[in-house]
Amino acid sequence: MAPAREKIVVVGHGMTGQRFVEKLVEHSAGLDAEQRPEIVVFGEESQPAYDRVKLTSYFEHMDPMRLHLQQREWYDDNKSQVTLRSGDRVVAIDSAKRVIKTREGDELGYDKLVLATGSVPFAPPIEGVCKDHLLAQFYGGSDGVSSCACEPEAHPKGVFVYRTIDDLDAMVKYSKEHKIKAAAVIGGGLLGLEAMRVCSEHLGVEDVRVLDSSPHLMRRQLDGKGGRQLIRTIESMGYKVHTRARTSRIEAEDGLCKKLYVGKAGAEGSFDIDVDMVILSAGIRPRDELARTAGTLTMADATGGGIQVDDHMATSDPHIFAVGECASHNGMCYGLVGPCYDMAAVLAYNLVNPSAKEEPKTFSIGDVSTKLKLMGVDVASFGDYSIEEDKENDDNALSLVFQDPLAGIYRKLTFTADGKNLRGGILVGDAEDYGTLSMLAKSTKPLKVSPTSLLPPPSANGGSGGAGVSIVDMDDDAQVCSCNDVSKGAICAAVRDQGCETVGAIGGCTKAGISCGGCKPLLQELLVDEMGKLGKTVDKSLCEHFRFTRQELFHIVQINKIKSFNELFESHGSDTASVYRGCEICRPAVASILASLWNELVISKDNAPLQDTNDRFLGNIQRGGSYSVVPRVPGGEITPAKIIALGEIAQRYGLYSKITGGQRIDLFGAERHQLPQIWEDLVNAGFESGHAYGKALRTVKSCVGSTWCRFGMRDSVGFAIELEERYRGIRSPHKLKGGVSGCIRECAEAQSKDFGLIATEQGYNLYVCGNGGSKPRHATLLASGIDEETCRRYLDRFLMFYIRTADKLQRTARWLEALEGGIDYLKEVVVNDKLGIAEELEAQMAHLIYTYKCEWKEIVTDPERRKMFAQYANEPSKSERGIEFIKQRGQQRPADWPKNWDALPHVPKPSNNPVIALEPETEESIESKDPSSSPMMSSQRFPGGETWVDMMHVDDVLMDSGVTLRYGKSELALFKLATSAKTGPKFRLFATQNMCPHRNSFVLSSGLVGDAGGLPKVACPIHKKRYILTTGKCLDDENYELWTFRTRLDPSTGRVSLLLPSEADLDEILASEKYRVTSAMKDYNPAEHTIEVETSLADGGEAKSTACCGDSKLEW
Repeated sequence: MAPAREKIVVVGHGMTGQRFVEKLVEHSAGLDAEQRPEIVVFGEESQPAYDRVKLTSYFEHMDPMRLHLQQREWYDDNKSQVTLRSGDRVVAIDSAKRVIKTREGDELGYDKLVLATGSVPFAPPIEGVCKDHLLAQFYGGSDGVSSCACEPEAHPKGVFVYRTIDDLDAMVKYSKEHKIKAAAVIGGGLLGLEAMRVCSEHLGVEDVRVLDSSPHLMRRQLDGKGGRQLIRTIESMGYKVHTRARTSRIEAEDGLCKKLYVGKAGAEGSFDIDVDMVILSAGIRPRDELARTAGTLTMADATGGGIQVDDHMATSDPHIFAVGECASHNGMCYGLVGPCYDMAAVLAYNLVNPSAKEEPKTFSIGDVSTKLKLMGVDVASFGDYSIEEDKENDDNALSLVFQDPLAGIYRKLTFTADGKNLRGGILVGDAEDYGTLSMLAKSTKPLKVSPTSLLPPPSANGGSGGAGVSIVDMDDDAQVCSCNDVSKGAICAAVRDQGCETVGAIGGCTKAGISCGGCKPLLQELLVDEMGKLGKTVDKSLCEHFRFTRQELFHIVQINKIKSFNELFESHGSDTASVYRGCEICRPAVASILASLWNELVISKDNAPLQDTNDRFLGNIQRGGSYSVVPRVPGGEITPAKIIALGEIAQRYGLYSKITGGQRIDLFGAERHQLPQIWEDLVNAGFESGHAYGKALRTVKSCVGSTWCRFGMRDSVGFAIELEERYRGIRSPHKLKGGVSGCIRECAEAQSKDFGLIATEQGYNLYVCGNGGSKPRHATLLASGIDEETCRRYLDRFLMFYIRTADKLQRTARWLEALEGGIDYLKEVVVNDKLGIAEELEAQMAHLIYTYKCEWKEIVTDPERRKMFAQYANEPSKSERGIEFIKQRGQQRPADWPKNWDALPHVPKPSNNPVIALEPETEESIESKDPSSSPMMSSQRFPGGETWVDMMHVDDVLMDSGVTLRYGKSELALFKLATSAKTGPKFRLFATQNMCPHRNSFVLSSGLVGDAGGLPKVACPIHKKRYILTTGKCLDDENYELWTFRTRLDPSTGRVSLLLPSEADLDEILASEKYRVTSAMKDYNPAEHTIEVETSLADGGEAKSTACCGDSKLEW
């Protein structure tokens, strides 16, 4: 008989307990089935493990399943090894018999017992509130009810702790039953501040305040100065903060809390507050009452409680272990997820890994670094920052402080006494460089920069912090990706030993960068360095479809006079077997090159499918799928008649209007089908396209100059108008902005533009390569004292040289920074014609200038092109908004997206999409398929079955693009992708839902289509989420998936049909009205709108979420 499997009982199913179980399953996966331990998990809450870090987000959706760390399928998949007993509290341990007892009277033996019982809220002694009653759910009897002998008035309603989903449900219920006007939060730590925000934003409380007994907020994370800066920022938001405030009594009226007293009555500094609700968030205490029943465990009573453990998480009983907040390691109980997860990983490895007997893993001092965003304010602390305020240095350390109260920024960095190493820091208001600084604090290498260079915030350094610091200089054990705990050494090894030569390959090998993506710049830096050590160069190709840089492609197109994407792909595309052409990177990049050289209409039949959504529909796509309309106002000069015309058009179509920073008027809220008519009205009023949608010249800003200003030296308005009309419509690698100032007072801000002119007595000073934005750069002087004609020539050369040589999506500022020789070399090329190409550059620019056509004028006079803007290709006369519009300050705008994206209602994931194998399609594989249809279905998905529904003519869909179809109350997207197969079909058709599940935007049909490793895909135009058209799977987030549908083409008629259920059946799943963002979205409760499609869709669970890079979260 085979020996019985080892039984490991886990008590506590919080975040740490779940992580331990996951790691145990992972480490035992390589063992034979009979060697894998049997795991039984007890959780006292009815919910399985959920994400307490995101507890506050529960108010956005009120759906517990969205917080679950694992979907139900995970437990089903591992049921042979893991048994979950939710809602079953363990009340005693008989360590002699190795048995645990539950409150239901059950007994269960164990070989090893792991306690992950976590912590409970700390309830300070307050007169009028019974602690036993308040914490009954944790310490009560079998029914979770307090057995205290207090009088009923000691149990006032309206007093809550902030710990579990049940607590939050109780708060919501109470706030709905009683009109809560004032609320007080006791405790100024992270969770207390979260609770304060909840009262204001989710419970609608007008008067919200926080009371803390400490001198400042967030005492565990911040020093006094940082805490006081946080107070100033929070108070500026309208909240009230009381420090050094110890609550002494809560008074009830008719059983409801009504008044809170601070300090002893009559004592100096005492006061009272009228309140309708009180939330206690004064810290946590380790949950060790169960451990004490064993009688064999050593408790850490001298240091605040908890179960004493060693470096291997072992207790004084050889069969019992403890992890998480209930464990006391070297006198320290950790309330952070990071250290608790580390404990779980150490213990799981040691319990099942055979090599652990010889070399067990150990837990050392936990990393208590944190980076948080509290009510929009960055707060971070890392390393050792605990120098006392009145002692700015000690024998081993010194600190540097940066403080800007006006900007709400406080930064304190602590260094070793010799200044060679960073020990830790506190960041309030600007923590953009937290990742770099925290890694420096962990490194043992001496700093290569001065300590003072690290002190200013990124916002004071033009958007870049950590001056002179590189990940390359860090130790190999420096953590680069904290989402998946990947070190610098592991990344370098992936490049060096496993042949990874792209950031994507590194992610596939190590999991670095595949979660939040915040560490990808660091991965790129390490990739370049490691490839250099190997004597290799990093592939700077445009993308996988073209093994050339943008600059190389530009010259290829120019020299070979290539006029189309297909021609370029056939002659210079990558040698792959893929049947689909291009992607969302190369298609618009090549479109820009073609436009910069030949200046053909960007929305011609061949060019339109190459354009990103903005260029394809000649407007900036906004939230919800509407567009903005920005007519050109050259130099900012506009007549009263045109101002009136703009106002009348805005009123006619209900458009939101706003003055832009580029001295023109932006009209928002136009639906796609409205654009041609709106622009027809604008063209008739004398306007033309402002190209706000394109990588092209936007504006040339001007001051009034010598025509009006008493200081003006020259006619800046006139010259700005001339330059804007000269360069209008010219496509470039990125957007271009100009400015002309009439004197050195610089009212047009010319030195923050891609090109700018400042008038002087001698002529104009020409500045280039400046920009604002997230990483501002002051423009650099190219030439001084030049006349207008010279300005034109130099600008022609400068702009054309930039268009020729810049990388894709590279602004002029970054281009100059990367240009070998910098501004001196640029002067040699533009001013001195060092390369002998000045005449050629001027001629190229002249071609663009003289072949300019207003794109919207071409559209509004062409009925065929106007058809491209219909919302529904199969029902052109119908239209519908993709988002609710609300009134604000006399205008209408889209309803706010929920502050927490979990509040968005989700389309249930399809259980049986018609899919094909996920291997890349090749010419051979596609030639074997039926050219008239997409892949066969595996089984029925709808109770009423599916039938073929005629939709439209195939010629009404442009090649390599998509259209929207209306079916009942649902929106579908139909895509037509050209293939490069030498025989067989010349194109293939794919159909999916039209709504991108990332932000519930009905826009997928407008996205760029192309190839992803041999598979057809579409990129959502809102946030570029990419979906495989054959499977519906999202390449960027496994939580998102599209419904896909089979298509059929009748070759004799050219009609396209889709295999669909009845309208009613499909509307149950995809009706637009169910998912359209509305102003009431924050109150949406999925439990009241459940849609069930087959059993596998009913649970609606959410995959485990991960924190962002460099982000440790608190486990409450």
